[in-house]
Amino acid sequence: MTDKIIAFQGTLGAYSDLACRTVKPGWRTLPCKTFAGAIEAVQTGRADLAMLACENSLAGRVPDIHTLLPASGLHIVGEHFQRIEHCLLGVPGARLEDIKRVHTHPVAMGQICNLLRERGLTPVTEFDTAGAAELVALWGKKEEAAVASELAAELNGLEILLKNVEDAKHNTTRFYIASRTAERPACGTPHVMTTLIFNVKNIPGALYKVLGGFATNGLNMTRLES
Repeated sequence: MTDKIIAFQGTLGAYSDLACRTVKPGWRTLPCKTFAGAIEAVQTGRADLAMLACENSLAGRVPDIHTLLPASGLHIVGEHFQRIEHCLLGVPGARLEDIKRVHTHPVAMGQICNLLRERGLTPVTEFDTAGAAELVALWGKKEEAAVASELAAELNGLEILLKNVEDAKHNTTRFYIASRTAERPACGTPHVMTTLIFNVKNIPGALYKVLGGFATNGLNMTRLES
């Protein structure tokens, strides 16, 4: 175990926590209540890096990040794509037929419609997937279940009743890895990506002229938001 720390928004066992452990095995993970808290942890030196969710293949962009990062003074030094694999979690000894209610984050709830419909389960939204797992473990009732990660099951002593209960199997979240220190790859390093934020004048063709600069310099764009 290293003394390095990586911060994330959420509770221990959240998918952001799983992303941290995947990218930086052996590092300590620091849960923060908000994205601003995770960024501040790096700014103040309590953490070396922050793992920040920026978009999901089903739910779209995470708006907070693009508002907070530009003024943070941090640098994006990497990215990570985390496959989201939802598990139905119950207390030890619970069976599928015991479950009546499912607790999870609203976004995750929208991704398990088939499970809810086919088994006639009542959805109950919570602030966090891993937080829902904590609550189910705390209550200790067989009729309550959570939808969260396999890591959340392990950390909270819950049993996995079903794996991969998400409706879409391509559910993936993209993360920025942010640091106080910039990393500048050597010229010619392959597969280097850059994120830019810029303003244009409110005149016809302003964005077109900016994009022309990318074309004339042979730069490919993977994403554009306005």
